[in-house]
Amino acid sequence: MGEVFEVYVKTHFSAAHSLCGYPGDCARMHGHNWMVEVFVACRRLDEIGIGIDFRDIKKAVAQVLSALDHQNLNDLEAFAKQNPTSEIIARYLYKELQKRLAKPGLSISKVKVSETPGAGAFYWEE
Repeated sequence: MGEVFEVYVKTHFSAAHSLCGYPGDCARMHGHNWMVEVFVACRRLDEIGIGIDFRDIKKAVAQVLSALDHQNLNDLEAFAKQNPTSEIIARYLYKELQKRLAKPGLSISKVKVSETPGAGAFYWEE
């Protein structure tokens, strides 16, 4: 087995959503300051010991989050057929970031999305 380094960045965005079919308050429109953590697996380091520059991760994350920030997530095409739950948002971010960052020796390992400091969801693929 080879070695793997996992690096991450943490950021946030603000957006509103509602959960269709939810039996409670979250069925009504409400907002969150969503916390996002993106973890990248690096199977090799460059000549100075870096798997991926944090700036590259931050840039890709900012590009993806710019479409979500200060939006009603229910109105976005990405969530037209499903509730924008923490789980679904984490999967969306994972797939979008994998398109931008994956290359030989480098892949998104998981994404964490939290609605509150104590509650959130991870998404990864096996």
